[in-house]
Amino acid sequence: MRIDVAIADRVGIAHEILAQLARRALNVSAVEVEPPHVYIEAPALDAAGLEELRSDLLRIAGVESVDVLAMMPGARRRLYLDALLASQEDPVLAVDAAGLVVVANAAAVAASGLPEQRLVGLSLKALINDAALVEALIANGYRLPVSEVLINGEPFLFESVALQEEGGGMVAGAVLTLHAPHRLGERLSALQNYGSAGGFESILGESPAIRQLRQRAARMAQVDAPLLIHGETGTGKELLAHACHAGSRRREQPFFALNCAALPESLAESELFGYAPGAFTGALRGGKPGLLELADGGTVFLDEVGEMSPYLQAKLLRFLNDGSFRRVGGDRELKADVRIVSATHRALEQMVAAGSFRQDLLFRLDVLHLQVPPLRERTEDIVPLAEVFLARACAQTGRATARLTAAARAALLANPWPGNLRQLQNVIFRAVTMSEAALIDVGDLELAGAEAGTRAAPRAEEVQSLDEAVCGYEKALLQRLYPQYPSTRRLAERLKTSHSAIAQRLRKYGIGTA
Repeated sequence: MRIDVAIADRVGIAHEILAQLARRALNVSAVEVEPPHVYIEAPALDAAGLEELRSDLLRIAGVESVDVLAMMPGARRRLYLDALLASQEDPVLAVDAAGLVVVANAAAVAASGLPEQRLVGLSLKALINDAALVEALIANGYRLPVSEVLINGEPFLFESVALQEEGGGMVAGAVLTLHAPHRLGERLSALQNYGSAGGFESILGESPAIRQLRQRAARMAQVDAPLLIHGETGTGKELLAHACHAGSRRREQPFFALNCAALPESLAESELFGYAPGAFTGALRGGKPGLLELADGGTVFLDEVGEMSPYLQAKLLRFLNDGSFRRVGGDRELKADVRIVSATHRALEQMVAAGSFRQDLLFRLDVLHLQVPPLRERTEDIVPLAEVFLARACAQTGRATARLTAAARAALLANPWPGNLRQLQNVIFRAVTMSEAALIDVGDLELAGAEAGTRAAPRAEEVQSLDEAVCGYEKALLQRLYPQYPSTRRLAERLKTSHSAIAQRLRKYGIGTA
């Protein structure tokens, strides 16, 4: 039986309490004194004996109560600690001042490849590949920057928290937490991609081209093979890559993106493949895992892959062949299970013919292919997209919801949009930021050639009727597009309408008759 004796804190009271148990020849297996309590475990004490013991203990000056205790506080703390350690997916070790393992959770036992009985009491020098690092760790009171170590042949980044007596006393040891690169990757990916829609619902538009793109992408997402996305700048290639990852069997694993055009060759190599300890001046002491290690089991998106240097092309080709690679400055072969999704706006076939891109790499990257249509080829999506961007911009700037005038819609439809969705979004955001009106008109959009558009179609307050305004902008739109599509059939295809409707309007406005 376990009992909780509530006491007034005074010298000798615990000794007097234990004397009462000794007088009854009760074996005491555990005692914990935490004023104002004395916790006692006496296995032979039964209910009848407790009543007699309680009467005697309450006669001791300072004893306030004697109650049955379900579990000793120390045992409860150990139970909670074991549960806490067992719940940690990362390996956790507690070591003493000499660097001997005192406690290890299940993940640490699995990482070491040793039975728990052998792991406990083992020196860190026998567990970690870098004896000099262990000596430096102990010499510096278990205060060192995060470093990389090998345990049982696998890389881990470890961080240490020193266990020190209050008031700056002696260091009694430390708690070491080991992070596998792919576990770090999961957390970094979750932080970087937090709040993004991710799925195919984020691919906005209902034009036939976009519906077909979503259908093709959904099928390709299920196939675990390299995917090449081709499209002009601003068409949403990275958004599509996110959606393909979210729709794949790797959806719960990390997703990382690397823009091959944004970094010089050396930095792009270290970002993608990582680097070994001491690989170059300024490198972290323990080295650094690259995106391939961090994304193990997940997806890496290589944007603007056509800008990759010949050296990196060769290194990427080797990884695509067998999943193996080496860090910068490293001599150890690493492997990672990563799906490569790449994107480019360049004609890679022409680059192959010119000798600036490897043909064998193109074959490995272009197993599956998606073509993202430019905005000018899906004009029916322009106004709905503009309205979505308008609602977002109003919410971001904290202003009341605005609307597009009929003239503004016509101007958006007539614009060629060389920057695609990104340009459309920027135009709408700028209009919302610079205008306080409830209606966004042509002049607010600041489109190239807006002055000409404004002259061709006067502001709403300057026209006499809606029919007059619609006809004016309809005529301006056809005058602008007809030189690019100088036949009724081509113009009808461009505007997604019938040949007869276009022919009728061209005759009505006298366009193309001269």
